[in-house]
Amino acid sequence: MNGRAEGSPDQSWILFSQGSQKKVVSAGTVLVDNFSSAAYNRAQQKGGSIVSRQARQLSESGYLHLIVRGIGKQILFEDREDRLFFLSVLERFCRETGVHVLAYCLMENHVHLLVYDREGKTPLLMKKLGVSYAHYYNRKYERSGHLFQDRYLSEAVEDEGDLLAVFRYILINPEKAGLGPAADYEWSSVSRYGEAGSFVDTSLLCELIGDREEYAAFLAERKDDDCMEYEAVGRDDEWAKDVIRKSLRIESGTALQSYDRRQRDAALRKLKSKGLSVRQLERLTGINRGVIQKA
Repeated sequence: MNGRAEGSPDQSWILFSQGSQKKVVSAGTVLVDNFSSAAYNRAQQKGGSIVSRQARQLSESGYLHLIVRGIGKQILFEDREDRLFFLSVLERFCRETGVHVLAYCLMENHVHLLVYDREGKTPLLMKKLGVSYAHYYNRKYERSGHLFQDRYLSEAVEDEGDLLAVFRYILINPEKAGLGPAADYEWSSVSRYGEAGSFVDTSLLCELIGDREEYAAFLAERKDDDCMEYEAVGRDDEWAKDVIRKSLRIESGTALQSYDRRQRDAALRKLKSKGLSVRQLERLTGINRGVIQKA
């Protein structure tokens, strides 16, 4: 259980500063392909005014909670193949940059990562990851333009208590979103705890939490962990995607982006009449909320 994977860190991972540390959230470096600018409300609430493209404040300990999200709440993963591709490039670029992943969770339109990076390679990792996945997604779905929100969000983790809180928060995220038990969610690293040889390195967490039974009890704890959050995706998006397919005879709502204005607005009106909310349409089509409201 506590055997370390090849290349995994030793006790030097426990590098937290003494005393209580305030977590920092900052806007990160550009993720991919010249994203449009956006304000990060959560970051502003945590750290006050955030200046566009300010220098990243790295964690003193090396631990970071990261969130990447689709532009305009664009869905990032349409099917199983998309998720598998994302994980394959995540593993590839983690190994290339030397950034260790302790946990991940792929939701429909955003991704949580908990990483360890003492060499400041996280911006490079995120750039490589974003460029590769955006190219794959745009080619597969015959779309163009930006896929990811302007910058990824980052939260420094500076003590062991915060590390455990963020680790649990990421893994139970699907359960909190109403997607079923956290332990059954296929697209998080929940099942990789203590897994030898994986690019997901939980060796330190195994030392802090314990064996599988203690791990299950740890995840079952219901604490109000104060972690960087992402607005939860509605529970009825699967229903909404089915309505889009049946009503418009298209496989993905993002296809509306290629319609001319009159066709697009007619399609949006039809979908709204079927009960899809403006926020759902924004997520599922990638079309600006104002455009949807006016259609």
